[in-house]
Amino acid sequence: MTFGFAPSSAASTSSPADLSAASANPLARMLEPAEWAAAGIPLLSNPREVVSGLHTRHRPKPATAIVAVLDPDERLRASASFTRRPAPADGWMSRNVLLAQLRRVIPHDLRRRTPVRTAVLLYCREGDARWTEEDGAWMWGLRDACTLHGLRCGAYITLTRDGWQVIGEGRGGRRPNVDSAPEPFATSEAPPPPPRTGGAVSEVLRRAAAR
Repeated sequence: MTFGFAPSSAASTSSPADLSAASANPLARMLEPAEWAAAGIPLLSNPREVVSGLHTRHRPKPATAIVAVLDPDERLRASASFTRRPAPADGWMSRNVLLAQLRRVIPHDLRRRTPVRTAVLLYCREGDARWTEEDGAWMWGLRDACTLHGLRCGAYITLTRDGWQVIGEGRGGRRPNVDSAPEPFATSEAPPPPPRTGGAVSEVLRRAAAR
């Protein structure tokens, strides 16, 4: 089973020449907020907590992207931050860099019949919270990278001097922002506890180490 979005009727009736022209056009590889909202992206139950946790962990500056993987309870499983190189907005390039970061920090879930983990993207940039073509390229890239890594495509969030904004949802806040100081870790963002070991031998070793 593959995951993603069904092609539109226009795409299914396009000629090879039309599809080739679209693939060569970076503007074809971006999503607008209305398209994003209509795609059924799962809503975060507490977006501010997710944003604050990622802001505290990575302390992003403008042109920094943070891709994070959340479990079904929205606990952070893995995250990576990187700086975007100056280049025209292109969803294909965004997809490639996001996929490389995901492969670096967490194994894929392609063997699962249904994705259980969700990837979200926080992008710190200059300007205001209004959607830009650069945002559209990141949104296209996130959706495609999630499909190729066996993840659900989650929220795309911008972080500017005005605050944070979940694109396509209208939810946002003034803090954190580009200039704000990191906040203490939220409980749900705490790293997972170390795995437990069981059995009599483990208990003996634990007691010996505690002496």
